[in-house]
Amino acid sequence: MAAKETSEDRAKSKRVGALSGLWPFLAPYRGLMAASLMALVLTACVSLALPLAVRRVVDAFETSGEQLLDSYFLAALVLAGLLAIGTALRYYLVTRLGERVVTDIRKAVFDRVIGMSPSFYEKIMTGEVLSRITTDTTLILSVIGSSVSVALRNVLILIGGLVLLFITSPKLTGMVLLVVPLVIVPIVVLGRRLRKLSRENQDWIAASSGNASEALTSVQAVQAFTHEPFSQRTFSDVTERSFDSARRRIGTRAVMTAIVIFLVFAGVVGVLWMGARDVRAETMSVGELVQFVIYAVMVAGAVGALSEIWGELQRAAGATERLSELLHAEDEVRDPARPRPLPAPARGEIAFEDVVFHYPARPETAALNGVSLDVKPGETVALVGPSGAGKTTILQLLLRFYDPDAGTVRLDGMDLRDMARSDFRRALALVPQDPVVFADTARENIRFGRPEATDAQVEAAARAAAAHDFLTALPQGYDTYVGERGVMLSGGQKQRIAIARAILRDAPVLLLDEATSALDAESERAVQSAVDELSRGRTTLIVAHRLATVKKADRILVFEAGRIVAEGTHDSLVAEGGLYARLARLQFTEGVAAE
Repeated sequence: MAAKETSEDRAKSKRVGALSGLWPFLAPYRGLMAASLMALVLTACVSLALPLAVRRVVDAFETSGEQLLDSYFLAALVLAGLLAIGTALRYYLVTRLGERVVTDIRKAVFDRVIGMSPSFYEKIMTGEVLSRITTDTTLILSVIGSSVSVALRNVLILIGGLVLLFITSPKLTGMVLLVVPLVIVPIVVLGRRLRKLSRENQDWIAASSGNASEALTSVQAVQAFTHEPFSQRTFSDVTERSFDSARRRIGTRAVMTAIVIFLVFAGVVGVLWMGARDVRAETMSVGELVQFVIYAVMVAGAVGALSEIWGELQRAAGATERLSELLHAEDEVRDPARPRPLPAPARGEIAFEDVVFHYPARPETAALNGVSLDVKPGETVALVGPSGAGKTTILQLLLRFYDPDAGTVRLDGMDLRDMARSDFRRALALVPQDPVVFADTARENIRFGRPEATDAQVEAAARAAAAHDFLTALPQGYDTYVGERGVMLSGGQKQRIAIARAILRDAPVLLLDEATSALDAESERAVQSAVDELSRGRTTLIVAHRLATVKKADRILVFEAGRIVAEGTHDSLVAEGGLYARLARLQFTEGVAAE
């Protein structure tokens, strides 16, 4: 389990210092931070001034006149009003700051991971990435929007309270300070364990999210194979592990809180007892004792709050580390520091020069082994061969989802590694084997190929892909919401939307990866006619198992075990014999027999 491995690896991380990773997101809002700090200092100072007013009221209760007493109560009321205003202002400013920073973090993480190459997602589950963007940023929000300001306020109250305690009664303050080391020790010792458990808990939450995401996105397969009980047990196991981790974290924090609170209030009781004796001995006034007790309670409350906030900071530090890992993750495919532009207009000339490639997940097997090919502008080339022969890998390298281990891939004579991926990919239009349909309307799914396209252009592309008739038959026509992953559509309908999207893109290079595999015979004939029309004047690479779809290609390249083993037209390859002839014989013989 990935979460278990990472929790062990990450146990030795940077402690609360990891929160420094938030500074780049906080720095642009220095003004807001300064205003928050001023509001925080105001509330802390007013809080520290209140006991002074209380002391005056208590001491003057019997000796002062009614007018002076009223003045003391009025002063206390004014301080209370300032405290209310300062607290509300602090809450508004720090909460706004927290929401702004977390929004920026979420956007930065998403911007980073959306551009990562497929090899990145071979090492981490999508559900875990989503957990980090949601759950971990929520933890950071609670810290920036609450815990940090509360912690700073309590630090000021702790320091100011100790100073005023000493001014009020040095003797009693000495007793209070004896309790402080006893309180700090469990915070430090148990805090280390708490942080480790917090990080482990977050890892298991991410694993639970990843497991649920994987099962729910494949729910039809789960149900078709009556796999629900197994999926339920797997999710239950991961979730229970998350709960066990949370239980240990909560237990550790509860023990730490109990120890701290007991020690603090035991000290308060001891101090109160000594103070009562001083009042009876008339070495301290009742007002001074009340003032001292209030300050002692404030100091004790500050220490108790800091012990709880420490646990929140521990969790937020773990969350910050996890997000920083995404923000600083190294992508195996990177754009050059000074990318060269693709010459315009793109001609669509493709060249593979002695390319060798191994997928990161299968380093022992060469997906391509010394492949060289040249495709002229406007040429239609079909790639055929058994599954796993390397056909789709050609398209993935051309899209630069991966870089070859050796050799070079060129577009219009330029090495793909010398250009920005976003630049040369605009010259490519892809129809994948598993069409991607988003949770949006049919119209917007087609417009995905060219966001600025008009409705008329969208509908023209749909007509060319033989999709117009079934789209107009939907309840709201083109504006029908097709559901998550296009659940309302059949496989053939989704594939026709993907083809319409590629047609709308109007790119000089067209990549078709089993583009008609999910179509019935009538739709396939219509789409094939559209593809033939679309291919004119464009460089087209067709990956196909169904050889009937590639008979009109200018050239056919036959792949086997990562190599090109034959090349020619359909008729020449059939006459030549070998792998292609065998595949053709099997398919066309089966087709005749089926008829």
